[in-house]
Amino acid sequence: MRSADAGLPLDSGRPLARERPIRQVSWHGLRRVPLWTLALGFPGAAALAALVALGRLDAEAAALAALAMFVALGAALAPLALALAALPAAIERLGADGEAGGEAIGRSPGQFGRAVDAAWQAALRMARGWRERSLRAETALAAADAVFAAIPDPQVLLDGQRRIVRANRAAGEMLGSVPEGNDLAASLRNPAVLAAADAVLAGDSARVVDFTLSLPVERVLQARVARVDGVSLGGIAAILTLHDITGLKAAEQMRADFVANAGHELKTPLASLVGFIETLLGAARDDATARERFLAIMRAEAGRMSRLVDDLLSLSRIELNEHVAPTRQVALAPLIEQVADALELRAAERGMRLDLVLPVDLPAVSGDEDELAQVFQNLIDNAIKYGRPRTEITIAASYEAAAAHPLVRIAVTDRGDGIPAEHLPRLTERFYRVDTARSRELGGTGLGLAIVKHIVNRHRGRLEIASTLGAGSSFAVCLQAAVANGGVLSSKRNKTDI
Repeated sequence: MRSADAGLPLDSGRPLARERPIRQVSWHGLRRVPLWTLALGFPGAAALAALVALGRLDAEAAALAALAMFVALGAALAPLALALAALPAAIERLGADGEAGGEAIGRSPGQFGRAVDAAWQAALRMARGWRERSLRAETALAAADAVFAAIPDPQVLLDGQRRIVRANRAAGEMLGSVPEGNDLAASLRNPAVLAAADAVLAGDSARVVDFTLSLPVERVLQARVARVDGVSLGGIAAILTLHDITGLKAAEQMRADFVANAGHELKTPLASLVGFIETLLGAARDDATARERFLAIMRAEAGRMSRLVDDLLSLSRIELNEHVAPTRQVALAPLIEQVADALELRAAERGMRLDLVLPVDLPAVSGDEDELAQVFQNLIDNAIKYGRPRTEITIAASYEAAAAHPLVRIAVTDRGDGIPAEHLPRLTERFYRVDTARSRELGGTGLGLAIVKHIVNRHRGRLEIASTLGAGSSFAVCLQAAVANGGVLSSKRNKTDI
């Protein structure tokens, strides 16, 4: 027989790892030999006995022949018995080594005897095949686990009793603790979601529901529960996927509010125009005094509509290009002076003074000149509208070089009544007004600060609003500097006198 250290070449052409000998032969296997010998030798012994009975064979010769036959059978059957006794232990070791990830080991061909060796080779090939399949399955399962964990949308796998089988990392971040084996209600207590899960587990193919999650911050989520058909690992029966649609819902609400507000803002002056036109065509047809008064009102309402349409078109244009940052360089000091000069007469009508505080070498910024002119025109115009008569409006610029990105800051400060703190976060919303009647009386469209916000966003800047009741308000625009050099503030220049 071959050495116990001999390698076994498989059909794949690769030898198995170096084999280790079985430490002890199980001699208990020999107890089967006498029984097998008697069973196989009985027909021969019976034939010899029949020959002796017929007188054709001497009894002594028959006995010697029977003894020789039994000895020969026992000698032939002993190796087979020993091989069969050792084979279970070898197969067990083969299975244990396979589970440990090692190469197949065991006795080599010939050590079990030729009769058992063919079965042993088949067992080794089968073990190698199962091990390779197991490795492939483990690799695929690990890859699937990695992909499941990396999916950005929260996902939870459920069994037929609505228990959590698995949850990915995103689900844990959104819902907090998602313990496996617990009912879904322990992690997500929304009745609509639980009812959808129950319906899918009861037979529906899929359910989609929207719900609100209050903690840690209020969010609107969409839950989709889909049935998993067929046999699945871990008894998975359904998959729950969550989508954060807070932004989408907010955008839908803003669109609805915008349409409603725009319709209302246009309808009011149109109703006035229609009413005055009907009056002029009827009772006031020949009343010159009423005609003059009504025509003046109609001109004001038409102007208001015109301004509203212009602002709506401007806002739409800005939003269309908001994702593209402007790249041209704009010198702010001349631009601000030009805007202030254009609004000088309006300020003088209310006895107000525009004070410009500008650096000597104010850096240029990256931007669009026309849009930035619109920003400062809206801010200064608002300061003139809402500041107290016979006060100053300060337009001050400064350079902030210490920031990660050098900024130019331009603040427009009025001396008005101020704005209550609860209104400040909503000032840049479309059509939002602190005092609706006063705003309309002053000719405001409710879109000025919304336009400012979107232009500043397009310039990758920020808008800062501060206000003190009884003292006034300050609106500051921070823009990225195009060059990294600042300047020394110049003295104040009074553009108009009270």
